Amino acid sequence: MDRFQEMQIFATVAQEQGFSAAARRLGLSAASVTRAVAALEQRIGTQLLIRTTRTVHLSEAGQRYLEDCRRILAEVQEAEDSAAGSHAQPRGQLTVTAPVLFGELFVTPLMAAYLTQYPDVSINALLVDRVVSMVEEGIDVAVRIGELPDSNQHAIRVGEVRRVICASPAYLARYGRPEHPQALAGAPVVATSAIGQLRNWPFVDQGEAISVRPEPRLVVTANQAAIAAACLGLGLTRVLSYQVAGKVASGELEIVLADFELPPLPIHVVYQGGRKAPARVRSFVDHAMKVLREHPALQNAALFHPVK
Repeated sequence: MDRFQEMQIFATVAQEQGFSAAARRLGLSAASVTRAVAALEQRIGTQLLIRTTRTVHLSEAGQRYLEDCRRILAEVQEAEDSAAGSHAQPRGQLTVTAPVLFGELFVTPLMAAYLTQYPDVSINALLVDRVVSMVEEGIDVAVRIGELPDSNQHAIRVGEVRRVICASPAYLARYGRPEHPQALAGAPVVATSAIGQLRNWPFVDQGEAISVRPEPRLVVTANQAAIAAACLGLGLTRVLSYQVAGKVASGELEIVLADFELPPLPIHVVYQGGRKAPARVRSFVDHAMKVLREHPALQNAALFHPVK
């Protein structure tokens, strides 16, 4: 078995976090996969994978080696494609990540359109409400909402979203429309305990930062549930504007306290490799950039004017 095959096997074991799963994906026996990794570790002279009875995870050396493996394998694939005259034809597996609800509403449709256009590409989509390490988890393209930390990854801004307070017309008819964030202190509220949500709701009042700590009547673990409860009139809720764009457009929800909102959050498409990225990565980034930049819910913050 040559070194490139060993690299491919090692990278697959790391991604699948198991020898059996990697063997199934590669169409090999579990024993041959185990032998290949063992031979690789013996030749290098260090342990790359830490095995337990239940899991397999990377050692510190394995994390560094995995990054190099993925870069080398991608460059080899690109070289072969270029030599074969198929440089412009994306192929292979692409791994994409995005927040759960954003992924369902925006990324899934654009992935479906992309796969229709490029039949030689397959996509593994990781939709989770946490910041995924692109290197450690083998992510090719990520959609990020919020300010980005400095990194050597390439990022393209494709839109923005607002942090909005909304309620149903029935709720507002019953309790009235709050005119200042302090009015939330005693108001019925639906809150979410989803990752990244704060118990204090921050606002800006004439350039000064303020925060309110509402006492929710209902706490749920998912934004979708909070939105559904708000539509039923149970209380005000705080979500991102894209999450309620359809509800606002249909009149099921109304935006309040827009004059006190924080600045919009940017949306970026982040990828690794730059110009050396495989054709499948470059083509997917181009496709995602075009689709997301054309979506009105992600471009025009004024779209969600509060109803007076």
